[in-house]
Amino acid sequence: MTLTVERARASAPLGKRPFGLVRHSLALGRRSLTKTLRTPEQLLDVTLQPIVFVLIYVYLLGGAVAGSTHDYLQFLLPAIMVQTVMFAGMATGVNLNTDIGKGVFDRFRSLPIGRSAPLIGSVLGDLVRYLVAVVSLFGCGLLMGFRIQTDPLSALAACLLTVFFAFSLSWAFVLIGMLMRSPGGVQGTAFLVLFPLTFGTSMITPEETLPGWLRTWVEVNPVAHAMDASRALMLGGPAAGPVMWTLLSSALFLAVFAPLAVRAYRRRT
Repeated sequence: MTLTVERARASAPLGKRPFGLVRHSLALGRRSLTKTLRTPEQLLDVTLQPIVFVLIYVYLLGGAVAGSTHDYLQFLLPAIMVQTVMFAGMATGVNLNTDIGKGVFDRFRSLPIGRSAPLIGSVLGDLVRYLVAVVSLFGCGLLMGFRIQTDPLSALAACLLTVFFAFSLSWAFVLIGMLMRSPGGVQGTAFLVLFPLTFGTSMITPEETLPGWLRTWVEVNPVAHAMDASRALMLGGPAAGPVMWTLLSSALFLAVFAPLAVRAYRRRT
């Protein structure tokens, strides 16, 4: 009798199970996290790479742009934190494309789980990469002399806002991962998207030093708003406007790219 009941529960439609998709997505997110922890070399792009970027920018450009490496580090770090987490989001699309090519997601189709649970779980599991990127970069900055000019809660808000922005934008890279036929195609297309978004900002140099046409792009670039919000929360200055625009753009990315990515995933698998 017990065995019959258990089989009936297992074969019950997913929609009748309370929060079935959420539970399955979280379980598969834990699987993704375990896979990352067992292969720590996957974290090199969110640990060593951002540190290398900071060292290169600060010691090559600091004197020319800000007059001293310390002042330039204060200017650079909050913005490059946004760039670092965005680049980590690109890896989500590459990894998903690789797993689909290997047939990993075909095995999930035989399980009594939500059709989209493997995709959502993989994206949620990669949140740990964003957190590792923020912690490693912030720790490096503190060792180099970076100091928060506001308060710890504002700095924490800047980190959480950056992670949420990158998570929302990562769905665009997930969509690219579903549409491209190879990991190389995903990476190449993602770089074409990332470069104008990240370098068409005031990340490296102040906005007033940019030519007029580029300044126009900076004013509408959502990544530039995220960087301005991070700077304002860590260093002081008007924060309400940049934070509001960052939250709005993040919500827009989620509303547009997440459904498209899920639809493309279902068509491909």
